[in-house]
Amino acid sequence: MKAPGKMLPKIVGFIFKKPVTVLYPKERLVPPEHLRGKMKFYLDRCISCGLCARDCPSGACTMYELEGKKRPMFDLDYCTFCEQCASSCPKDAIEMTAEFELAHYKKGEAIVK
Repeated sequence: MKAPGKMLPKIVGFIFKKPVTVLYPKERLVPPEHLRGKMKFYLDRCISCGLCARDCPSGACTMYELEGKKRPMFDLDYCTFCEQCASSCPKDAIEMTAEFELAHYKKGEAIVK
């Protein structure tokens, strides 16, 4: 059995050190420059081609009818934030933002239209 006296100086040393982690709600880190967070959709640029829905690997992007035109709808519950939808869009109607705090209480609340 190891002597408890060997660990005591280390334990006391950790009490007086600055914490390594960030106290999250009070302090927030700046997100990295190329973070792929919640997408932003520009309806006026969309040409209803459906490439975003076709190329989405997780099935988070689906097309729905709006004013007689097909428009994409992004369900963030299923999204992997791979940016494939934005890469596939020929008119740059989809843009990835740095917004990453997407917690919600009920399924279906995190939908981007």
